[in-house]
Amino acid sequence: MKGSDLLVRSLEEEGVEYVFGVPGEENIDMVESLRTSSIKLIVTRHEQAAAFMAATYGRLTGRPGVCLSTLGPGATNLVTGIAYAQLGGMPLVAITGQKPLRENWQADFQILDIVHMMEPITKRTVHVHQGSSIPKEVREAFKLAMTERLGACHIEIPEDVAEEEVDPKYVPQSAVHPRRPSPDIKSINEAVKIIMAAKDPILVVSSRGQRNRVKRSLQALSDSTGLYVISTQLGKGVMDPDHPNTLWSFGIHKRDYVNRVVEKADLLVTIGYSTVEHPPYVWNKDMDKNILHIDFTPAENDIFYSPTWEVIGDIATSLEMIREELQRDRFEYRSIFNEEVKKDLQKRLFEEEADNGSFPMHPRRIVSDARRAMGKKDILTLDNGIYKMWFSRHYKAYDIGTFLLDNTLATMGAGLPSAIAAKMVNPDKNVMAVVGDGGFMMNSQELETAVRLGLNIVVLILNDNGFGFIKWKQMNRGLPQFGLDLGNPDFVKYAESYGAKGHIINSANELLPTLKRAMNEMGPSVVVCPIDYSENMKVWSQELDSIKR
Repeated sequence: MKGSDLLVRSLEEEGVEYVFGVPGEENIDMVESLRTSSIKLIVTRHEQAAAFMAATYGRLTGRPGVCLSTLGPGATNLVTGIAYAQLGGMPLVAITGQKPLRENWQADFQILDIVHMMEPITKRTVHVHQGSSIPKEVREAFKLAMTERLGACHIEIPEDVAEEEVDPKYVPQSAVHPRRPSPDIKSINEAVKIIMAAKDPILVVSSRGQRNRVKRSLQALSDSTGLYVISTQLGKGVMDPDHPNTLWSFGIHKRDYVNRVVEKADLLVTIGYSTVEHPPYVWNKDMDKNILHIDFTPAENDIFYSPTWEVIGDIATSLEMIREELQRDRFEYRSIFNEEVKKDLQKRLFEEEADNGSFPMHPRRIVSDARRAMGKKDILTLDNGIYKMWFSRHYKAYDIGTFLLDNTLATMGAGLPSAIAAKMVNPDKNVMAVVGDGGFMMNSQELETAVRLGLNIVVLILNDNGFGFIKWKQMNRGLPQFGLDLGNPDFVKYAESYGAKGHIINSANELLPTLKRAMNEMGPSVVVCPIDYSENMKVWSQELDSIKR
């Protein structure tokens, strides 16, 4: 058995379904081993997109997605997608090739120190020196990738190690998935005391709350106590957006409407929170909040995030135990102030401008039509741009894993690859990628991948022929517009050239029926919608700044 056969058998033992990547000559043995395996090789048009797809697979399944590249430029192209997974807490294992250890006749051609390059952006990176160690290294990578906080690991396999014959006694190690420990009862009792002593507590749920059991436990806690819940952008979908105690989600990284509740609160109960998601400076600038940290792992302290108490263990179990103790003590919270803020939020987030007929279309109408076009279980993936902020504030997410954005690395180019992976994992759901013209063009070649795989996805391109987010920043600072305008192809013809469908929106009333029609078409469909970002200044630079404290 060759080293590459043992590698693929080890991946099979881990339950790997897909390997996303662009092969090279240094991992041709692995490709041959994959050919006869149960694992499907998904060849992408760029390694960065392969890493985005693997990360999204990990995000949706909880099992590491796997991406593959050759050495040198192939491995460097993976870097952005690996960092995306690491910062976003998405389990991923990257496998890269390398020149032979022993008989490398090509000297330093294409050789970089990839292992050390990966160190700052992975939980573990390793160079495999011999075939017999492959099972151990694969098991270690998968185990670490799935250990909270979830993240990325990297394995480098030289081509002679992949090609060498390995003693049959070396077999894949068993994939063991230990249960998370329950929290300590003393920490639960202290948490209950802190909540009961608070005058105005608020629950904040974040990315590590994206678990079915956490969703059920959180809503049960809110039901029984009356405590209100705010989501970070990465926590959207954990709390039902139609629940009477939801205050929906944080918006941009500045004082937003919902921050009035946080400013009044004397205790924030953070659930699965990481400071990378939403800066604590935004809601704890004066460092006067008591913080109860509930998570799988201890808090990583920040200047503005210093928990008063921490409950560490399985989050769902922690919430259930806290609920039981609060019920025993007949704890109940009611806030007329929060009720009034919620009424105001309902109007501002979901009613105002939702039917604006202007064209080019305004963001809030686009968000409203996208929500109407999608079912409650359908999946929306977002690239990075100013439209992401509008969707994160105004789009209702009804379930975990249905609203996929990146607010950690916040890289452009991930929206379309994420939609491809989401559709592969959930073939029975509608999947729509919302992208700007800038972000779309960074990985637009993956339309061919979607066509080749026969995936029925919709790509909504919001086109302003520029980098709209930075334009708004320039305007905010009173700077002249410079360096941010783009030239774009005819997106409809561009889509059709790949074999996808293409649609152009010419009036506000066309968007909703076009999206619905596109969802019923075979294969990928691209919908191009001109967007007017004048609301950025009106709402975020004027209206928010005028909110009374």
